[in-house]
Amino acid sequence: MDLLDWHRGRLSSRRLAVLVRHMPRDSALARAVHGEAADWGVSDYLLAAAVDHLAESNWMFATVNQDEDAEALEYPTPVPRPDGGEAEEPAPPDTAASAPEPLELARFFS
Repeated sequence: MDLLDWHRGRLSSRRLAVLVRHMPRDSALARAVHGEAADWGVSDYLLAAAVDHLAESNWMFATVNQDEDAEALEYPTPVPRPDGGEAEEPAPPDTAASAPEPLELARFFS
């Protein structure tokens, strides 16, 4: 299809809009508009999330089952996403959490 047909009057604006709107994910237009994110589908994001959760689970298991005197293990880095969805690394959980104040507990349970 020649896009000059739109300029020549042989292709309506509506038809051109429909063609552009329904271009495949791997088209040059999608890559120009969305960058690397055009290559990632829902399954890719779900797989990256599964890998992140598995790495975090393994880190938790290893942390809980190591010697008390051992050096703390490094928190796993998430799989980088093309849209920067996981750009900021989450902070590792605080291992020395303080106990809640008695007033907080009373407010919570009342």
